[in-house]
Amino acid sequence: MLTFDEALSRLLDSAQAVSEVRALPTLAAAGRVLARAQAATVDAPPLDNAAMDGYALAVADVPQLASCLPVSQRIVAGSVGTRLQPGTAARIFTGAPIPAGADAVVMQELCQHGADSVMINHLPRVGDHIRRAGSDIAAGSEILPAGQRLRPQDTALAASVGIAELPVFRRLRVAVLFTGDELRMPGEALPPGAIYNSNRFLLSALLDRLGCVVRDLGQVADDLAATRRALREAAHDNDLVLSSGGVSVGEEDHVKAAVELEGRLEMWKIAIKPGKPLAFGQITSLGCEVPLIGLPGNPVSCLVTFLTLVRPLLLKMQGVREVIPPAYLLRADFDWLRPDARREFLRARSNIDGGVDLFPNQASGVLSSAVWADGLVDKPAQQVIHRGDRVRFLPFSALLN
Repeated sequence: MLTFDEALSRLLDSAQAVSEVRALPTLAAAGRVLARAQAATVDAPPLDNAAMDGYALAVADVPQLASCLPVSQRIVAGSVGTRLQPGTAARIFTGAPIPAGADAVVMQELCQHGADSVMINHLPRVGDHIRRAGSDIAAGSEILPAGQRLRPQDTALAASVGIAELPVFRRLRVAVLFTGDELRMPGEALPPGAIYNSNRFLLSALLDRLGCVVRDLGQVADDLAATRRALREAAHDNDLVLSSGGVSVGEEDHVKAAVELEGRLEMWKIAIKPGKPLAFGQITSLGCEVPLIGLPGNPVSCLVTFLTLVRPLLLKMQGVREVIPPAYLLRADFDWLRPDARREFLRARSNIDGGVDLFPNQASGVLSSAVWADGLVDKPAQQVIHRGDRVRFLPFSALLN
């Protein structure tokens, strides 16, 4: 069996990133992957402006507390005042441009307002409460790197410097199919021996969260010929084929054999728990090779292998720069004294005391454990965990986007 790191390295080395680029309105670009780095077209802020409501004045005109100045103008955000007359103050509001001749803003709470004048009860310093032009972003500087999956704050930053459109890679097209004569959909009758197809909901939602175009080909019978036909169909006009089930060694597991007949198998069986049976290969379609990953049928195995192996591959295929999720060292508030030859990903939940608790049943069919958990403990092979040890924790919040 390949180690987890070997398997991940092979997957990432095989990844072919999409090259098609499309211009999208910045308002619609969140969640997409930026194809080219972006630079600011203007300074941000474009002018010196007030950081709060108050009075703009010249520091030299306030030699002592309780200095009284006539108010010569009123400046609101979106307007531009005139040069400040010496010995006067300007009523100013947050975001409004600082008038020429002023070098500080005194917040209104430190002033006593009159009808046409103001008493300054604070000795200001030059630059107080003034946001300088370009202090956030200088025109021409890079604001977003290529390969960034655009978050709401990224598109807001682009908008703040006047970028109306962003170049993004097209969305990945992923075909999904599910093997197993025992599978039924919710709402259908459940005869003896049958189970509901939870993986169909799981994979569709995971792919959707990653911004993929999901092409659901439904259920495939436990039959070699049917599996081959499904793989050929799935490979047509898609970037990746993702299957669930049928990758083990049972007589009714046909994905491995079908891949070998319709293309080539590059990887099978990984030293990971849960999720040892995982197939990776290429399906030949119209002279082109389309990558395929066959995930295990057990729902937790399907989830764990998707998050730890498929997700990084998809991100790299989308053009994302950073594909490995961050891990956090947390205190184990549990004992795990059963070393395993495989690398294990344990369903766990962080607690308010800075530690992490373990779900008591780590079987690969216990889907409720993934709902209870808010992440995975990444445990190296052959290692035990004692209460109080530091463990690598992968939060779902970093794995599901």
